[in-house]
Amino acid sequence: MKKKSLALVLAAGMAVTTFGGTGSAFADSKNVLSAKKYNEAVQSPEFISGDLTGATGKKAESVVFDYLNAAKADYKLGKKSAEDSFKVKQVKKDTVTDATVVRMQQMYEGTPVWGSTQLAHVSKDGSLKVLSGTVVPDLDKKEKLKNKNKIEGKKAIGIAQQDLGFTPKYEVDPSADLYVYQNGEDVTYAYVVKLNFLEPQPGNYYYFIEADSGKVLNKYNTIDHVTDADKAPLNKEVVKQEAKTAAKPVTGTNKVGTGKGVLGDTKSLNTTLSGSTYYLQDNTRGAQIFTYDAKNRSTLPGTLWADTDNVFNASRDAAAVDAHYYAGVTYDYYKNTFNRNSINDAGAPLKSTVHYGRSYNNAFWNGSQMVYGDGDGATFAPLSGALDVIGHELTHAVTEYSSNLIYQNESGALNEAFSDVFGTLVEYYDNRNPDWEVGEDVYTPGQSGDALRSMSDPTKYGDPDHYSKRYTGTSDNGGVHTNSGIINKAAYLLANGGTHYGVTVNGIGKDKVGAIYYRANTLYFTESTTFSQARAGLVQAAADLYGASSAEVTAVKQSYDAVGVK
Repeated sequence: MKKKSLALVLAAGMAVTTFGGTGSAFADSKNVLSAKKYNEAVQSPEFISGDLTGATGKKAESVVFDYLNAAKADYKLGKKSAEDSFKVKQVKKDTVTDATVVRMQQMYEGTPVWGSTQLAHVSKDGSLKVLSGTVVPDLDKKEKLKNKNKIEGKKAIGIAQQDLGFTPKYEVDPSADLYVYQNGEDVTYAYVVKLNFLEPQPGNYYYFIEADSGKVLNKYNTIDHVTDADKAPLNKEVVKQEAKTAAKPVTGTNKVGTGKGVLGDTKSLNTTLSGSTYYLQDNTRGAQIFTYDAKNRSTLPGTLWADTDNVFNASRDAAAVDAHYYAGVTYDYYKNTFNRNSINDAGAPLKSTVHYGRSYNNAFWNGSQMVYGDGDGATFAPLSGALDVIGHELTHAVTEYSSNLIYQNESGALNEAFSDVFGTLVEYYDNRNPDWEVGEDVYTPGQSGDALRSMSDPTKYGDPDHYSKRYTGTSDNGGVHTNSGIINKAAYLLANGGTHYGVTVNGIGKDKVGAIYYRANTLYFTESTTFSQARAGLVQAAADLYGASSAEVTAVKQSYDAVGVK
């Protein structure tokens, strides 16, 4: 959400899966629209759709490679074959269109190209219909790629640590992976160094270290602190043994308890009775849900939340009650709406830790679980008390298991906006005072009527609502929490309708917005998706679901016209 989120980087292995989601009588290859989007900055196509090839009857991967070999000049692959230039990472069936979706990674002489992933849709007759994702061109002409002298990854880690300026307590050992990296007009080898830690303050840094010179080319932190107030000190008292033993799942009987949340409302809770103790462990969903107590320390996950009578009404229980209940609501939304089995679509457990640190004004996803601070009582109440906050943060994990949008510049703003969109849709799903504001239930508890961000009017809190007003600087990872307002406004208009910058949008309702946005994020977006590419993917997703000539396709186009994204 605005001013608080964590990008989770997950490596995808080769897999064959099936994608379900929202079905439609209109969904077939006849509804593929003809489109071609060109990325001017990279000088390469970023989204092409239509009858790209005839029917071949070939395997999907072969169809894609044949097309790319024939289109080498367009993609500027030089003398390299498509087979040498791309690695198939995943193949899955889209049950909506019956197409086979091939996910690829651009390679150069065996080294992956940072941010260059592609998605190809091949119909059941073996014809290529969609190719989404920018390809970094002319790699064989890049002088710096001819330099084979490289520092060791260990040295790159040291350079990143020195630039960081302090010695953190790592949650995960630092890593350095070699990539081909485009840095402005230059393309070079670079180590992507990842530094993940909780102390002295949580951070998940990405450093890009040039492999021959050791120069820091780029860096960003994918945990963004909410406000200066969250610099409040953590409790450094850490009991490691407690964390190891008390965090284990318990074996017992499924029970239903009750509890009062942060706002004083009573909720039903799925718990586990083990011995004479009730635990906030939900075994009733495909993905188990666990809620832990950090006891105002920085230990994760902490102690599995326990109670003696299955009534969680103590004031200290409130943050845990909401974290547990709202994680279940978010799971149910994705499962019941899109048939998605947890954040990774493979039944990953959902773990939440509350009472993290002291007066900690933040909530974040650390790569394996949710973490919630209690707030300082002025800027924030306990952050687990807002359903849209929890839906937002868990959607970051859904995104990283799907499109894996890079958390910088336009792709990062899309990442943030999609978390806002689905945080709001989860709020509507549970019908818990839903609105198009973000974080209003926990932000400035002493002042009513305000929020962190408004999707209906982003300018209310200083965010742009049109592409012409976008932030173009480097702060905030290139404006990920700011330029998200442009996409938020488009989503709001698509759901509710309205006239913006002289463009009238005919609203289609929030449920269809969810269906279109989810499909685009899982089947058309790639790691470096731009706003323009996102528009193309959303339009095609609408065509898949509702027909190429549908009112829904027209409305998606209108909504992006209204915010100046072509």
